Amino acid sequence: MELDMEPQQRSPLLEVKGNIELKRPLVKAPSRLPLPGSRFKRGPDQMEDALEPEKKRTRVLGTTTKFATSYPRAPAPTAVPQTQGQTTAPKVPKRTGPRCSTAVATVLKNQKPGPAVPAKKPGTAAPPKLGGKKPSKRPAWDLKGQLCDLNAELKCCRERTQTLDQENQQLRDQLREAQQQATALGAERRTLEGELALKRAQAEQGQRELGNLSARVLELEEWLGTQEGLVQELQKEQLELQEERRGLVIRLEEQERRLQASEAALSDSQAEVASLRRETAAQAASLAERGERLHGLEMERRRLHNQLQELKGNIRVFCRVRPVLLGEPTPPPGFLLFPSGPGGPSDPPTHLSLFRSDERRGTLSGMPAAPTRHDFSFDRVFPPGSGQDEVFEEIAMLVQSALDGYPVCIFAYGQTGSGKTFTMEGGPGGDPQVEGLIPRALRHLFSVAGELSSQGWTYSFVASYVEIYNETVRDLLATGTRKGHGGECEIRRVGPGSEELVVTNARYVPVSCEKEVEALLHLARQNRAVARTAQNERSSRSHSVFQLQISGEHTGRGLQCGARLNLVDLAGSERLDPGLALGPGERERLRETQAINSSLSTLGLVIMALSNKESHVPYRNSKLTYLLQNSLGGSAKMLMFVNISPLEENVSESLNSLRFASKVNQCVIGTAQANRK
Repeated sequence: MELDMEPQQRSPLLEVKGNIELKRPLVKAPSRLPLPGSRFKRGPDQMEDALEPEKKRTRVLGTTTKFATSYPRAPAPTAVPQTQGQTTAPKVPKRTGPRCSTAVATVLKNQKPGPAVPAKKPGTAAPPKLGGKKPSKRPAWDLKGQLCDLNAELKCCRERTQTLDQENQQLRDQLREAQQQATALGAERRTLEGELALKRAQAEQGQRELGNLSARVLELEEWLGTQEGLVQELQKEQLELQEERRGLVIRLEEQERRLQASEAALSDSQAEVASLRRETAAQAASLAERGERLHGLEMERRRLHNQLQELKGNIRVFCRVRPVLLGEPTPPPGFLLFPSGPGGPSDPPTHLSLFRSDERRGTLSGMPAAPTRHDFSFDRVFPPGSGQDEVFEEIAMLVQSALDGYPVCIFAYGQTGSGKTFTMEGGPGGDPQVEGLIPRALRHLFSVAGELSSQGWTYSFVASYVEIYNETVRDLLATGTRKGHGGECEIRRVGPGSEELVVTNARYVPVSCEKEVEALLHLARQNRAVARTAQNERSSRSHSVFQLQISGEHTGRGLQCGARLNLVDLAGSERLDPGLALGPGERERLRETQAINSSLSTLGLVIMALSNKESHVPYRNSKLTYLLQNSLGGSAKMLMFVNISPLEENVSESLNSLRFASKVNQCVIGTAQANRK
């Protein structure tokens, strides 16, 4: 029994899957099992096909033919041909595997087997029919013929039985195959039903997803519209950027051309830089060599400068004669003479001659006595016409020694009204032409320190300004409530074993420019003690001491130096008149004069002791000498200005000042030593 389908026919599972995917109606495959009652519903053609084998096995005998054809056997189920997507078999209701097997068994049981038809022998042909008439029976007497017929019929029945057994076995095999196929189809049907349910669930899920996707499509369409707008904007922006890009490309090309030109120039510059570096290295080496040489020259300059100052004398005395002021009487001709030096009028004067008339000697003889000539010799003499700049030019080199590490002390000594304060501080009004030694000295120090900074030297300056009034130290830079409280200031050593002195409670102000110095001098003028005397309307009644502490350092060579510059304006010296009647005010002036003369005498004694190399120098006999002791010894350089009046009425005081200065000028102090580390 042929159970296979045509090669072009797809499997039912694939057909179902295709129908589900394409949403087409399900096409059922034709069943290969015989339908119930098919035996009675066969057509004539089918009956003829079923009886055709039986006709071939009939004998010539009519009875045998009737027996064979009276019970035709059920034809074997044949495969029903079908085309793609169509079927000719009638539809059968769906049944499960066991029910389908029972139906097949019932159909086979209802079919009654017909009489056995003897099989044809191979090679024998059926006896021809005679005119379509049935063969006649043998006569009763022909027993042998009847026996032959019976044997032949028995043989035919046996063959028929054997054929029916074979057909029965084939039918049973076909039944088993049909049952197996029915079982397989049932399982396939259940699988397909499960798959169909799954596909339906998937279809429902797909419908839901389709709805969601439809909503999502609407959202995406809206978003797409927005994005299309953005795309249009971006396209416009892209066009603008493309235009900008073209412009940038043009600029880039231009920059590349410039870059190439710059690279060429750079290569030239690099070659030039390499050459310059070589030159710089050579110059650096030369500069270092010159720096060493310059340092050596600077040290040599300092040494020679110091030798020059020593040759001039570590104690020098300059004499300055002030000019005659308005309202003062003109001195007689020849009262003061300034003889020329050895080199003639071009040499600076160093001698002074003062003529004095002796009235007492003239009275005894009855005739006027000739004036007495007093000659004095100093390191330098400044006539009344000498200006402040000329005076400072002579001491500028001495001031610079303070930068080299040598203590320097400059005094202004003389009687009241001889011009000491004018020499040290200058005149009022701030006229640069009448500036004193203090502002000029600091300006010179600041300038030289700036020049030495190029050689690696750095300098710092700290200023203080005090006065000694009646042996009491007062701070002239005091401000506010501290003004006039001189008792608070004392002279003390910096520390145990230290030789450096400091004034307690005094202001030490760092200075770096001329304006700061001018402000300090202005404040000191307001605080200084002055009074009216017989010689001066406004006389300084105290010693003023301006001290500038100088500290220098050369970090590259590890050198340090320090020194102190002292610029002292001494109080006016006057002789006391024993027969003068003293009132309360005069007694105060008397005490001031006694204190001033005592301190000046102590200064002279200290200088003499230093000159004579005495073991004891009376520094402590006066606050002035005690404060200046580190600037008066052998390691210091001193210069004294003796200021005298050009008036004849002051000749006695002038002679006293000149004699005191001459004694100081004759003193010789040991070689000065620089304070270096």
